[in-house]
Amino acid sequence: MKRSLLCLLLALVLLCTTGCSDWEAADDPLGELSSFYQTENDEPEPEPLTALTLPYVSGETLDPVTATDTVQQTVGALLYEGLFALDQQFQPQPVLADSWEYDSQRLVWTIRVRADALFSDGSAVTAQDVAATLERARTSARYAQRLEDVTGVAARNGAVMIWLSRPLSTLPCRLDIPVVKSGTESRAVPVGSGPYVFAQDDGGAYLTASTLWWQDAAVPLTEIRLQHCKDRDSALYAFSSREIQLLVLDLTASDGTGVSGSGDYTEIPTPVMQFIGMNTRRTALEDPALRRALSAGIDRATLVSSCLLGQGTAAQLPASPAYSGYDTALETAYSAAAYTRALNEALGEPRENEKPRTLTLLVNQENSFKVTAAQEVAFSLSNQRLTVTVDAVPWDTFLSRLQDGNFDLYYGECRLTADWDVSALLGWEGSLNYGGWGDEETERLLSLCRTAEGDSRNAALRQLWEHLLDTAPFAPVCFKSLSVLTTEGVFSGLTPTETNPFFRMGRWSVHLEK
Repeated sequence: MKRSLLCLLLALVLLCTTGCSDWEAADDPLGELSSFYQTENDEPEPEPLTALTLPYVSGETLDPVTATDTVQQTVGALLYEGLFALDQQFQPQPVLADSWEYDSQRLVWTIRVRADALFSDGSAVTAQDVAATLERARTSARYAQRLEDVTGVAARNGAVMIWLSRPLSTLPCRLDIPVVKSGTESRAVPVGSGPYVFAQDDGGAYLTASTLWWQDAAVPLTEIRLQHCKDRDSALYAFSSREIQLLVLDLTASDGTGVSGSGDYTEIPTPVMQFIGMNTRRTALEDPALRRALSAGIDRATLVSSCLLGQGTAAQLPASPAYSGYDTALETAYSAAAYTRALNEALGEPRENEKPRTLTLLVNQENSFKVTAAQEVAFSLSNQRLTVTVDAVPWDTFLSRLQDGNFDLYYGECRLTADWDVSALLGWEGSLNYGGWGDEETERLLSLCRTAEGDSRNAALRQLWEHLLDTAPFAPVCFKSLSVLTTEGVFSGLTPTETNPFFRMGRWSVHLEK
């Protein structure tokens, strides 16, 4: 359109300057056409928003235990509740749980369900319902890892009994698993106890505020429309065209794509840690002084801002900085000069004609953000005495080389539980302990963190963190963030968490045209 209008403007100029006598035109043809051109290319005024619409995948299950799609999980956060919910500082807050007790000798948790908790069909939420959900969760792709220490779940005497294979005083941190009514789990939309109920009419699917919600708290909207979006790209298009008004995204995922259009961004801290793994079995990395120097040489804040779109928070400890017990006093500010000094102390005085040591940093090539971050790490660590090169390989190759120990360093990512248990990464039997790390003190401190209760827990974590800073078997880089994208100016007061973008939504303000 722009090109054809410009050509027409040029033709008019030629006609006017040659004095073509049979041109019957208005007094100011160029002015009118210019005005028309401006009007054609002005951004149209957006339609007023009179309802809130969320994306969902029609025909796919909304069962919170088996649903893997992020948009389904977002909708599910309005339909289902767990025994506990993690707040923005990763502290467990009771929801369906009324009381709980841990028998550390028998390794049994006993949790009682609130007597006033109701499902949306009016039936009571029972211990049987909770036990059935947790039993399914133990073998699900989404929750099996966090429940790997659970050997059995059952309802006994009106309470939920959970048996463990080893001590775990922090189990409530792992029990934000949404509960569904037993017997309805095979439905596309199982019955839940949340503030909204799924419904359909001739206009499509929608959520309506539950009149039986046991919490009896205010919600900002009585109805939320749902729009089918078959995949991430269609959801992004629907957001950019204002067809949906809220979308949760991992902007640095392997399939990440840009977001067009204006909107408001709210960051959600997650327990997903990115780190530099070190092969402590390699002679070049046996010395803890060298490993400490490598950790000191990572400019974490710059890496997050320049390589990860700011979607994360730099961290030197294996816990999210959003965690209420994170100890910033243990951190050391980045300094290139300090790194050089630490490296020289680890390697000794340079010798004449000394060749730089070489290390290879392995990274998964499918994620361009991780590749860029790995390149940033390699650049910041390389100098006259050390050369670090990046080896970006396909995922299958990346994984097999980790399992075979065929690496020096690797750029890793793992989801931690909200009690910051790093046993999988550093324990002798850890499934992710590719670096071959293990010492008795680490084992003792890992065990202490699993058994400590109350105020002693933060003290136990601090002891572990101090030991890890000293031995440096790996180097935490950052904890990733998700983004809640909302239509500009529609929402205020959002306090989202990773598992519930609508956390404490009763405090929201929603600004729609009446």
